[in-house]
Amino acid sequence: MRDLLLRLRVPLLFGGIVLLSLVSMHADRRAQDGGGRELGPARALVLELTVPIQRMITTPVDLMRDAWTHYVALLDLRAENDALRAQVSQLRDENLQFREALVASGRLKRIAEMRDEFETPMLPMEVVGQDVSPWFRSVLLDRGHDHGVRAGMPVVTDAGVVGLVTATSDNAGRTMLLLDRQSAIDGIVQSSRARGIVRGRGTNRLEFEFVVSGAEVVVGDVVISSGLDGVYPKGLRIGEVVDIVSSPYGLTQKAILAPSVEFGRLEQVFVILWRAPTMDLLYEDPDAPASGS
Repeated sequence: MRDLLLRLRVPLLFGGIVLLSLVSMHADRRAQDGGGRELGPARALVLELTVPIQRMITTPVDLMRDAWTHYVALLDLRAENDALRAQVSQLRDENLQFREALVASGRLKRIAEMRDEFETPMLPMEVVGQDVSPWFRSVLLDRGHDHGVRAGMPVVTDAGVVGLVTATSDNAGRTMLLLDRQSAIDGIVQSSRARGIVRGRGTNRLEFEFVVSGAEVVVGDVVISSGLDGVYPKGLRIGEVVDIVSSPYGLTQKAILAPSVEFGRLEQVFVILWRAPTMDLLYEDPDAPASGS
C-alpha cells in the first residue's frame, strides 16, 4: 500500500491541486451570486490554500512562456544580424570593386592620354611573376609573341618607365626592370635640361650620371626620358633626384633618383608596340625572314 501511494503521489498531488482549484472557483462563483458576501471559514481556508498552489503552477508556466518568447526573439535577432552581416560584406565587396574600377579608370585615362601624346599603340599586360634573384630585376608578363609583343619594346605605366621586354614566348614576356644593373636610358632633367644616362643599381634607386659643365641639378628635380637613345619615347617620367654625389675631379657628376614607378606594387603595365631599329641588332625577330632566303 505504501509503495502504491509513493508511486501515485504525483498524480494524487496534481489531482488535489485541481480539486482545490475547482472548489475555489465554485466558492468564488457562489460568492458572486450571493452578492459578494464574506466566505465562511472553511471556504476561506480553501481559497487561501489555493492561491499559493496556483502560483506554483502558473509561475513555471509563465517562466516557460517568457523563455520561449525570448528564445524566438533571439532567433529573430540572430537572423537579422546574419542578414545585416551579409549585407555589410556585400557592400564592402561592392565598394572594393568600385575602388578598383576607379583606379583602373584613372590608369586607362592616363594611358589613353599617353597614347595620343606619343601616337603609338599600347598593349595592356598583367604582371604574373617576379624574379627574386638579387642579381636580376625582372618581371613576367601574361602576353607574348602571339599578341604582337617583341623583345626590345619599352614597357611603361601611367607613372613612368618600367623597363624593356627582353624575351617572349607565344603567350608570355619577360621585362628587365629599370632597376636592373644592365638597364640604361638616356634622361634629361625636366627643369634645367641637363642630360645624362640613367642606370639601374640593382636596388630601389637609380643612378643619373651627367656632365657637370653648365649643368644644374638639385634635389627634387624630375628626370624624364630624352628620346635620344631611340628606345624610349621622349617625356616619360624616370625618377626624382633625392641626392647628389659630388665628384670634384671628374667631368661628370652623379645624382641618385627615386624611381617614379613603384616597382614593388606593379600589377598592370603597358607595352609600347614599337621597337627601335637599333634593337634589331640585339634581339632577333622570329617573324623576320631568314638570311639568304
